[in-house]
Amino acid sequence: MSTTTEDLRSGEARAERLLRMGEPPRDRAEALRKLVWILPWLIFLSSPVHDLVSGPHNTAATVAGGAGLMAFTGIYLTLVFRNMGRPFSRPVVGWLVAVLGILAVALCLTLGVPWIGLFVYVSVACGATFPLKTAYWTIPLTAVAMLLVAEHDGADGMWVLLLLVLLIGFAMTGVRQLVRTTIELRQARATVAQLAANEERLRLARDLHDLLGHSLSLITLKSELAGRMLPDHPDKAAQQVADIEQVSRQALVDVREAVTGYRRPRLSAELAGARVALTAAGVSVELPDDPDLAGVPEESESTLAWALREAVTNVVRHSGATRCTVDLFRRQTLDGAFLELSVEDNGSGGPGKGPGNGLTGLTERLAKAGGMLEAGRAERGFRLVARVPFAPGTDVGSPA
Repeated sequence: MSTTTEDLRSGEARAERLLRMGEPPRDRAEALRKLVWILPWLIFLSSPVHDLVSGPHNTAATVAGGAGLMAFTGIYLTLVFRNMGRPFSRPVVGWLVAVLGILAVALCLTLGVPWIGLFVYVSVACGATFPLKTAYWTIPLTAVAMLLVAEHDGADGMWVLLLLVLLIGFAMTGVRQLVRTTIELRQARATVAQLAANEERLRLARDLHDLLGHSLSLITLKSELAGRMLPDHPDKAAQQVADIEQVSRQALVDVREAVTGYRRPRLSAELAGARVALTAAGVSVELPDDPDLAGVPEESESTLAWALREAVTNVVRHSGATRCTVDLFRRQTLDGAFLELSVEDNGSGGPGKGPGNGLTGLTERLAKAGGMLEAGRAERGFRLVARVPFAPGTDVGSPA
């Protein structure tokens, strides 16, 4: 059984969710998830809220403080949330961060020390929204402003909060770099995939041209000759038609062989695909490092690739495993040299009691290639072993 479209789409969806960092939310559910990541950091607002509720302020000061706190929180959330996908222009960001700083200073000077934690959010806004060169001097400037306000209010023990303001601000610059690197990596992967697809198209075009160019030219030439010979020399025309039939049949064989080669799976590609599929399914995976497949017949390699695809599909869909190990060995037996693929997981092996259609078809495929299949319960889960013959003396994968 090959990997189904549903499995591929599921793996791609999980990988896409992992790579959505730094992009705007596509729907309300994703916007809510991003908001959930922001809201826990509002814990530093607990002190100003407590001061408003139980502090020694008159009604006017409480109302003004509440309005100022709501404006401060709204601007902060807008800045950080928009910065995840569609950031404001640099002048707008500069003005909004300046308003945050002014509100923090004004609220601290008028309402007291409990509001000093607002400078943490000013530092975060500087690190999250400003360019790096600007963030490197605005974050220390925020810390200095906090110290001056704290000294004016007569607060003590501000050094811990000062360190916190600096560390969180500079940590946000690191997060921004991580987001940027993730976006660039995703773009690079898309570019590489596009280039690989273009190269494959060019290779197919070259191969088809080499295969069919000469044959079609010869068919055209002999068709013209047969047309000229037909009225006066029907026997010679018949010979030309026979030659056309022979050339056409050979061209058809060449095209079929070429298409078969393009459709034949490669073991190295299946190993890479297995890593992506298992990782996306939350399965810890161990794979051989760049096995050398020089000298391995194409039929044996493609058969093992089908076996690996089937095994990984079973692990992802049926086993419920959390760990999977893939090994590639060279075996020398009395019957000759064999290349052995082993896929072992710690899952249940699937719901059925007997082999399914996938394993049955795989057994037939291996038998056709001169190999064999073993599948069943192992000491700690389920194990599938596929063996195919290969040229003796070839060192492949791990040692036996």
